[in-house]
Amino acid sequence: MTCLASALIGAQLFASSEINDAARAIDDGVPEVAVARLQRLAGTLAGEEARDAKERLAEALIAAKRPADALHILDDPILRDSVTAKFFRAQALVAVHRFEDALALYREVAGSPGPQQRPSAFGMAEMLRALGRPDEAIRQYRTIETDSRFGVSARLRDAEILIAKGERAMAKRALDQAQAKTTPDKRQKRLLRGRLELLNQQPEKAIGLLDSLVRKPEEASHETVMAALFAIADAHLQMNAPEAGDDYLEDFELEKWSHDLAQPRRGLARWYLAQSDWQAGRREGAVRQFEEIRKAMHPALAPAVLQYAQLLLDTGKSEEALTVLREVERYQLDAKTSQQINFEIGRALYACGEFSEASRRFEQLAAGAGEFSRLALLNASLGWLRANDEKRVDLDAKELATAGDTGAEAEILLEKGLAAARRNDKNAAPMLDDFLRRFPSSSRVAAAHLALAEIAYHSVPPKLDQAAKSLAAARAANPSETVAERADYLAIWLADAAGADTDRVIAAASDFLRAHPKSDLAKEVRLKLAETHFRRQDFANAQTQFELLAQDTGASPLTEKALFLAAQSAMATMTSRSSDRALELLAQVVKLNGEFRWAARNEQAAIERRLGKPQEAQLLYDEVLKSDARGAEKREALCGKADTFFEQANAGASNLQQAVALYDQLANEAANQPHWRNQALFKKGICLEKESDRDGALSTFYRVLEFNPEPGRAPEFFWFYKAGFNAARLLEDQQKWESAAAIYDKLVAAKGPRSDEARDRLSQLRLEHFLWH
Repeated sequence: MTCLASALIGAQLFASSEINDAARAIDDGVPEVAVARLQRLAGTLAGEEARDAKERLAEALIAAKRPADALHILDDPILRDSVTAKFFRAQALVAVHRFEDALALYREVAGSPGPQQRPSAFGMAEMLRALGRPDEAIRQYRTIETDSRFGVSARLRDAEILIAKGERAMAKRALDQAQAKTTPDKRQKRLLRGRLELLNQQPEKAIGLLDSLVRKPEEASHETVMAALFAIADAHLQMNAPEAGDDYLEDFELEKWSHDLAQPRRGLARWYLAQSDWQAGRREGAVRQFEEIRKAMHPALAPAVLQYAQLLLDTGKSEEALTVLREVERYQLDAKTSQQINFEIGRALYACGEFSEASRRFEQLAAGAGEFSRLALLNASLGWLRANDEKRVDLDAKELATAGDTGAEAEILLEKGLAAARRNDKNAAPMLDDFLRRFPSSSRVAAAHLALAEIAYHSVPPKLDQAAKSLAAARAANPSETVAERADYLAIWLADAAGADTDRVIAAASDFLRAHPKSDLAKEVRLKLAETHFRRQDFANAQTQFELLAQDTGASPLTEKALFLAAQSAMATMTSRSSDRALELLAQVVKLNGEFRWAARNEQAAIERRLGKPQEAQLLYDEVLKSDARGAEKREALCGKADTFFEQANAGASNLQQAVALYDQLANEAANQPHWRNQALFKKGICLEKESDRDGALSTFYRVLEFNPEPGRAPEFFWFYKAGFNAARLLEDQQKWESAAAIYDKLVAAKGPRSDEARDRLSQLRLEHFLWH
């Protein structure tokens, strides 16, 4: 919104020469100097002179783009009854986008005779236009259309609104009556005539009028040149030749302008090129152009930067968008652009999870901007909903309901249900059912059905039949792209949870990836697909999917995991080529230097062992043991190193002794880790048995059976049963039947997965050796 302070005449007529001298820098275009001088002077004056000085100080602050400071000055009681001060207060309120308050003050000042009367009448019309009240604005503009200073501007504004409304005849009449005398007014009138020809479906005439504005933009406002530029593109589009518009603007002007140091023409050129790149899918080129516009920011380029922020926001880069919007917000801009920026800041805050701040921003916008009022108020209520402020939700919802906005009522009811679902609130399902009952024709019915499906799926226990029914209803209700994506995603997990054969899970995941290749969920789905192939021992397909996942995720923790699992899949195929590929993949994991680095080293060592390269394996295990690896990874390396010595037992007794020492070390270090302790003791027992120390082996196996895990910790059964059955076998070999039976009793009492096997052996032993007493 253009500030009218510079248009004020006669306000200084009654001020002292000292005050006028201090304020002269305002007219010279250096209001900052006037601010400094008037601040010093105002502190030395009293009475009417102090009042006059503070009025001029407020004017200077507004011109210096410091409206908040101006409002502070204007709060001084000495200015309370000053008409001039009220006018400047209105100007400052415009600068902070409080258009309703500014309108009230302009109306009051316009009713008082004096030099501010006509500027205030024009200000009223401008506020009505900013508030989205075009008919009232037109009536107000017409009250000053004969004014010598504001008449031409009023007629041009009148014509602009009429063109936007599609009122051709009335717009033409207004333009004919606008006797433009200054060059900027003449160029604005030419622009509006071009737009009127577009409205009349005369694109050739429009281009004829607009061409000179683009070729010779001198003395035209930046907004006028920018509007002409895009009107030409619209004209070519109307002629079904959009490429011609691109060629004209790019080849004839834009390339020249994009290297022109005279701002903002270069920025306007970059804007058009950025849009062309974006529409053609050249996203990186578009971003480069937008970033150049952002670096050389000019108020006339605010719409370009706004569009850039919107693109960032729509592509999920909400924090970057908020940064860009905060930058452009600092400029003094026209009302509509300021409203749009405020609206997008609200959206960005919401996307960043700053729900309360977003809602406050939306409420401020709703209070002062007619065009955005309804949507801003709705968004405010949704933000309060996410912030769990039910009182504020109800206040905004009540205001919307009072306005008869049933669409907003439906939206809020649905969002309440969705918010309750996110909180696992037991009332979520009834709220969503209520929405479906009251608003069966809503465009968001599918979202409600899908939420009910998700609630059923996450129930304890899961209600899979109900989830499948609600999912089918969501898919049949013409879902939006987002809802369809989430529905396809849920279908994968439903198929998995229902115990369906893996073919159905694989088909659902593959369908999702084909339908939604750009989805944020695609990586998770591909991981599920790969894991499902792995579970069914289809290692080749598992490896393919894991490697595709690694390519899709770039340098991230998921990349590491995908490469690691791809290597495990390759290892599982047990061919020399797959072992080489597994080593390559694991080397990539190590290079990423992330969470899986040392696990990958352990896997590399295991492959080297398989390939018959124990020395290489030992070096890898030693690297892990000397590193900052986690405890589990070091235990695995220690165990692997001991296994390597055991595997070389035939090469010399010392290798077996080395293995026993390492297994002892592992058992001691993992005293409270049953998996590692029991494994180490079992393998030590095998080593001792291989050394013909059967008593030592029996004693070692029995240590596994004696271990009592901490209360509440799940027992370890795998190595427990291996040790128990080996201990019983040694005793049976020595014909120690009763002792062997005692071992089997322990295995039965453990109630683990091999208890039945132990019971059968115990019964057979008793029958064969009469052990019933």
